[in-house]
Amino acid sequence: MNLDKAREQHRAYCRTLADLGLEIIKLPIDNEHPDSCFVEDCAVVQGERALITRMAVDARRGEDMAVEQLLKQYLKIKRAMNPATIEGGDVVHLPDRLLSGLTQRTNLEGVKQMGDWLQVHVDTIEDPKVMHLKSHVTYVGRGVIVATRAYANHPALHGCKVLEIPEGEEYATNTLAIGDTVLMAAGRDRAAQVVRGAGFEVIPMRNSEFEKCDGALTCLSIIF
Repeated sequence: MNLDKAREQHRAYCRTLADLGLEIIKLPIDNEHPDSCFVEDCAVVQGERALITRMAVDARRGEDMAVEQLLKQYLKIKRAMNPATIEGGDVVHLPDRLLSGLTQRTNLEGVKQMGDWLQVHVDTIEDPKVMHLKSHVTYVGRGVIVATRAYANHPALHGCKVLEIPEGEEYATNTLAIGDTVLMAAGRDRAAQVVRGAGFEVIPMRNSEFEKCDGALTCLSIIF
């Protein structure tokens, strides 16, 4: 990973979100937790509530402290408790429900605690082989889901229009939608064309250094 290049890509990411009308709130650097740039995993926000997650990997526990301190200024907060594990990278927000992965990082108790606290129905997709569901399924708005071929026909997606990402460009499935504008990983032109063809504006984002760390576009922010 090239640290200078990663910082420039992160600055470009923040500028793009600001240009799309979002207020950017930045957390201080946390040198004790090298994965702390991936703030999405630390919390799940729904309405006026936030669940502070419990990471599956011991080394990542503690990243959530700064996120909790920030979010409690705006939202009602509760923590996921042992034996729950849950990470925000597993949770897809749909208009009427949440969709959560049951994966290497999120278990059924985590999903239960999330649904109870956020007062929302949660459907699940179970696949213990994957790290996070959002590497395979994201929501771009207007009832449209972007998915890899392996998940495109999953029953949990029924009722939505599913755009299947071409083989070889699966990394682009992790999209970040702001209104009708969709941020997608640069260099996956066929995937971008699929989303443009459904009527969305696509902004390609260079994310190569975070990809090397198993990170993607949604990982770098919590939208609330």
